Amino acid sequence: MKRSEQTLLYTTALRINWLVERLCALLLAIMVLVIWFGVVERYFLHLGITWTEEFSRYVMIWAALLAVSCGAFYREHIGLDIVKRFLPPAGATVLGIGLDLVSMAFFLFLAWYGIGMAREGLGQYATIFGITMIVPFAAVPVSSALTAFQIFAAMFRNFESATAGMTQTQ
Repeated sequence: MKRSEQTLLYTTALRINWLVERLCALLLAIMVLVIWFGVVERYFLHLGITWTEEFSRYVMIWAALLAVSCGAFYREHIGLDIVKRFLPPAGATVLGIGLDLVSMAFFLFLAWYGIGMAREGLGQYATIFGITMIVPFAAVPVSSALTAFQIFAAMFRNFESATAGMTQTQ
């Protein structure tokens, strides 16, 4: 991969991550406000509003699943770091790339499976809202595809830094 392509890949991954982080923060703020509104409504206002629990659950699902791609961007997911420490640099690089490929394959499979799941959500309806379940179910393919992309970008970012480190030590 050319240097300009690597820079474009990193810049794209960085911008997507920036956007997803802000979206997660917004979703968490919405969730907290809706839950607080639900508590105040239940114990003080007595308006009979019943949608707060279900809405906050869907918002939490979206926020949690989108946050996975942010963890992939920063390489903050559980890995085999203890094994990597005992390997030579070349072996650690190979292990890292292998784990990245397995992770990327898993998230691509999950995205593919999630598209079918979201499609099935067209025939199912939310209990209180009466909307189709495609919106809550779409969190799976969207977040999985974002995570696979972030793993792909991080793999090249780490491979570049590992090869640069190996050439400097030789």
